[in-house]
Amino acid sequence: MGFRLPSIRKTSFAANQVSSKVVDVPKGYLAVYIGEKRKRFLIPVSYLNQPSFLDLLSQAEKEFGYDHPMGGLTIPCREDLFLDIISSLNKC
Repeated sequence: MGFRLPSIRKTSFAANQVSSKVVDVPKGYLAVYIGEKRKRFLIPVSYLNQPSFLDLLSQAEKEFGYDHPMGGLTIPCREDLFLDIISSLNKC
């Protein structure tokens, strides 16, 4: 019997969707924007308790405070670093 670990979802996201009320985020997920190009990812909310992800949240708080005009959480790190962290969380 197998089980499935939560995974991130990379979404296609146009800038004009920011103001749209039709931004789909499935229950149990959170939209985050990563890197200079602000690529949008959907991550499981269970990641919010993980120490490595808490470090990213701390960085976001220092750089942006609590104002996230894109409608999701903006995290100031490189996309490849973010994917490495999320990959390690998926293995746990």
